[in-house]
Amino acid sequence: MNEAGAGKRILVLNSGSSSLKYEVFRMPHRESLGRGSVERIGEARGSLSQTSPKGQTRIEEPIPDHADAMNRVAEALVDPKAGILGSITEISAIGHRVVHGGERFAQSVAIDAEVIAAIEQNVELAPLHNPANLVGIREASRLLPGVPQVAVFDTAFHQTMPPAAYLYGLPRELYDKYKIRRYGFHGTSHRYVAGRALEIMRRHPENTNIITCHLGNGASITAIENGRSIDTSMGFTPLEGLVMGTRSGDIDPAILGFLEERGYSSKELSSLVNKKSGLLGLSGISNDLRDLEAAVEAGNQNAAEALEVYAHRVRKYIGAYSAELFKVDALVFTGGIGQHGVKMRERICHRLENIGIVMDYGKNASNGSAESVVSAPYSPTTILVIPTNEELQIALDAFELLFPGELQKRRRRTDVNI
Repeated sequence: MNEAGAGKRILVLNSGSSSLKYEVFRMPHRESLGRGSVERIGEARGSLSQTSPKGQTRIEEPIPDHADAMNRVAEALVDPKAGILGSITEISAIGHRVVHGGERFAQSVAIDAEVIAAIEQNVELAPLHNPANLVGIREASRLLPGVPQVAVFDTAFHQTMPPAAYLYGLPRELYDKYKIRRYGFHGTSHRYVAGRALEIMRRHPENTNIITCHLGNGASITAIENGRSIDTSMGFTPLEGLVMGTRSGDIDPAILGFLEERGYSSKELSSLVNKKSGLLGLSGISNDLRDLEAAVEAGNQNAAEALEVYAHRVRKYIGAYSAELFKVDALVFTGGIGQHGVKMRERICHRLENIGIVMDYGKNASNGSAESVVSAPYSPTTILVIPTNEELQIALDAFELLFPGELQKRRRRTDVNI
């Protein structure tokens, strides 16, 4: 096989309760060969959309379950007109996004019966996500028997947090019995952009401290010391921490008891803090940053206050993590808002100059959403905008875990070429 066709094809799957997203990478070249998604699985009107260098595929018809969704993905992957692969047998491995690994998994792992059982045991910690992730694993096994699979956990990166960061000030028995503690999420994204920041800055993780801000409809911040997560803003669930698109983030927990006494049910309270709060609840307009920016331009005070609350909460966490890390070499913005929210990045960095985080506001505005350094040349802390790529990180994990020999051979060839 020539160099253009060489390498391993890694299929990356992200199985949700009613969706299935996928992408194929040629590794170790880090080349995306195409991607797609199946939406509204189990609903009256489903859809599949796929994009590859050959063109686009679009199907709109009922897709009753994940088994049918996987079958349609297999067909789309090898479609003669707009497919990604010549044959489904070209797939060398499958990488799965799995939301919750509990305390069991501190890194990505090859999937076997024991791993599946452990994911099942963590269903109570992620009842909306782990079951769907398991469906994806089982359907991939059915469609591609014998092809090795890897689980990449959102929580794994944060398993290096010390007890001081992950324990809550609750009776110890709640941790011992129910494992109530901070787990953190978005770990794959934080790990990817931190690694990319090291590449851009030409630094080693052993002597570099980074604060990564994954800001989007869901948002979290992580403090990374010597390549290890030592604290993160999301907690036992993704609700804790920053103000988000529809989530409240940190609040006084007594508020919930106060509202319960006034007739709110447990279900209503959960919906309130998860789906009706955050930017949407504060503004009364939208959870989309673009809508709120437009409303601010039109003079809407609620929208302006919502954006200031969002920036204030992010800035407060950056300050706290700066104290915890002692020195901060890099501050990274990623996620939908972190990458594209030029004005929001400016709001957040305003007033951080006193702790050595100095933005070049002109560079921030002109570079927009591109991967870039937006700090002033004299800033002690480098500020970077880095688009996240969780799918690529999953493919990297699968390749490095399953084909270490291939990676070593490529490194040796690169060394010879140099």
